[in-house]
Amino acid sequence: MIGIDLVKIERIEGLIARHGERALQRFLSPDEIALVGKPHTAAGFWAAKEACAKALGCGIGSECGFHDIILSKTDRGAPRLALSETVRARFGITDASLSITHDGGFAIAVVALETAR
Repeated sequence: MIGIDLVKIERIEGLIARHGERALQRFLSPDEIALVGKPHTAAGFWAAKEACAKALGCGIGSECGFHDIILSKTDRGAPRLALSETVRARFGITDASLSITHDGGFAIAVVALETAR
């Protein structure tokens, strides 16, 4: 299953300007917030979580919330995606891959999920 999302970095900058860290807390865990140094990173994380929900075919909502999608970085700084045990079991997810890029004022993320089914 594949999902993709595109977000204007300016949109996320606006959310942060209006609501501060509370805006980030809406879609990121404290560990994820610690990884956000610049608005383009926050925008990439937003796009990654939306792309993951699209790959699941449910969108962000009752079946999979923002905090069910867990982002981190490898030692080399590459993004890594994990899912809560509840979501993994519900959708039969066995593996997840994530790519994020930023250019021209946009952040784009692509997520590929594998299932046992």
